[in-house]
Amino acid sequence: MVKEFISQLPPDKLSPFAKHPYRVREDAAMDELVESIRVHGVLSPLLARPKGECYELVSGHRRRLAAQKLGLPTVPVLVREMSDDEAVILMVDSNLQRENLLPSEKAFAYKMKLEAMKRQAGRPKKNQSQVATKYDTASVIGHESGESRDTVFRYIRLTNLVPPLLQMVDDGRIAFSPAVELSYLTRDEQAELWDLIGREDATPSLSQALRMKQLSREAKLTPEVLYVILTEEKPNQKEQVRIKTESLRKYFPRNYSAQQMEREIIKLLEARYRAKDRGER
Repeated sequence: MVKEFISQLPPDKLSPFAKHPYRVREDAAMDELVESIRVHGVLSPLLARPKGECYELVSGHRRRLAAQKLGLPTVPVLVREMSDDEAVILMVDSNLQRENLLPSEKAFAYKMKLEAMKRQAGRPKKNQSQVATKYDTASVIGHESGESRDTVFRYIRLTNLVPPLLQMVDDGRIAFSPAVELSYLTRDEQAELWDLIGREDATPSLSQALRMKQLSREAKLTPEVLYVILTEEKPNQKEQVRIKTESLRKYFPRNYSAQQMEREIIKLLEARYRAKDRGER
């Protein structure tokens, strides 16, 4: 029988979950949550488990921050005893259905859940390989998340990217499919690629990423070869206006991705064009 109880606990007594893959962003959604809690209070208890003299938060990291912003002395918490793997699975599942999850968040969440479920399953049964067990587990995760087994594995591949490249995926500067292929490069090759991207203001297409992956496997992806591939003119880059993201940052909220900035710029240009068109009539 699961031991659990509801208690009013100070937010500072709740430590974030270890290696929590989801970012707690201070954005417009957080402002709305703060205002909702200010008016209605915390309607749904947070979920935590005992951890030494304090408690480890399993679900409710955004509500915890909102409560801290409001200076609430306590919040309602469902305290439940659970194993490490049970806590990981609950933590991942409680956030996977959120809108606007970043690729890196899904990547590390899927990886943590896959590893926890494999540990729960234990050693493979007779005549069943570890690979088969891994694929079966990924199928379950995909089914629960509304994605295919292969998509789950492709997201998990992103965890092999060096942090600067993974950040570019989150920012929308590197597309998902090329990013998956780039994850097969060695860390040194990835570091060299990131440096080249910054210097040349160019990102690899899927075709280029596939070539880099193949050459990496053949131990032929030298810095010179990387440069030649990356600086090739792509068909969709001809006569393209390129503005460095850093030049635009000061005009947008800090949590905006490159794609969000592009959409806002297009909206402003369209509004200006309509206003000019009306003025000329």
